[in-house]
Amino acid sequence: MSTITLNMQAVGDAIAAAADEARRPRDSVRLLAVSKTFGPDAVIEAAGAGQRAFGENYVQEGVDKVRAVAAALPAALTDLPLEWHFIGPIQSNKTRPIAEHFDWVHTVEREKIAQRLAEQRPDGRGLLNICLQVNISGEASKSGVAPADVAALARAVAALPKLRLRGLMAIPEPTEDFDAQRAAFAALRTLYDDLREQGFALDTLSMGMSADLRAAVLEGATIVRVGSAIFGARHTNKEPQ
Repeated sequence: MSTITLNMQAVGDAIAAAADEARRPRDSVRLLAVSKTFGPDAVIEAAGAGQRAFGENYVQEGVDKVRAVAAALPAALTDLPLEWHFIGPIQSNKTRPIAEHFDWVHTVEREKIAQRLAEQRPDGRGLLNICLQVNISGEASKSGVAPADVAALARAVAALPKLRLRGLMAIPEPTEDFDAQRAAFAALRTLYDDLREQGFALDTLSMGMSADLRAAVLEGATIVRVGSAIFGARHTNKEPQ
């Protein structure tokens, strides 16, 4: 059994244990395998082990990988198509390839970016699933819309064609304090619940990575983003963003 397969099993076990602890169905939490800096072979290997959702941070690398994997994917794996999530920062001049090649975008923080994604989404690609990135810890260096401005951005995005607003995403300030981890995720969940009470049809909380996965699941994460625990230490990527 390959290293990636074994690693995926270990991550799956960790997600299942956290879901059990939270008294949630195990299938209420989806694993997003963050494949940035790893080649198409790693994605295909993970797909062979049952993984279907993959996350990319860099536009050109991601687009190239989407194409390469589609061309090389074994016929036995094509019955369940892969799902590609863009989870990196978005520059306005990079929206077109994202709109054309990805199924999800987790990092919308400005109405202008959402408008460009809507305008550039091809007619035959279906709705582009959108999460709003929230700067939940208030870090000056961190991307994301301020919590106080989430509702206004949600209204703007929900009104755009070719997009489907699914939920919220955050990358809280790193900490090893478990209670602090939970507090940040609880704050995002509260924003999510508030939006749902206002009538937004949300179903996604994209939060939690390897180091804080348990806290995220306990606070309601529906997607956790895990990379190095699956694929190993990352390679250097010098693509300008």
